[in-house]
Amino acid sequence: MIGKFLENQSRKSKIAVHRLKSEKGFSLLELMITMFILIILISVAMPTYQRSVQNARETVLRENLWQMRRSIDQYAADKGKLPQSIEDLVEGKYLREVPVDPITEKAEWKTVQGEDPNSSDGEQGLTDVKSMADGEDSDGKKYEDY
Repeated sequence: MIGKFLENQSRKSKIAVHRLKSEKGFSLLELMITMFILIILISVAMPTYQRSVQNARETVLRENLWQMRRSIDQYAADKGKLPQSIEDLVEGKYLREVPVDPITEKAEWKTVQGEDPNSSDGEQGLTDVKSMADGEDSDGKKYEDY
């Protein structure tokens, strides 16, 4: 009877040991390999993401400048004179609002004043708009030269 009891206890302990081994978590090596793979994927993805964000900002800058220059031309054609500022374009409903420079993230622009060709008195007006951002785009062109 004691022999059977000991035999049953031995079987139960073997089953318990087998359960513990099968319920064991990930090993440190498996976790380290997983972390290494994640680090590699992130290091490849981040520069690509940053390049695409910079490219999008440059595209928006070109579009904003094009829209403002077009608005200057439309204002001059409609009113017979150049606007004095970007705010004149907004007040005249040629622009809804002063666009934000996506590089500097501010609604500030360098305005170029010049002689109004439609004026007989030689008055000055807004002839061009440029970015106030420092630096160059991905092609090496300065933002102020857009």
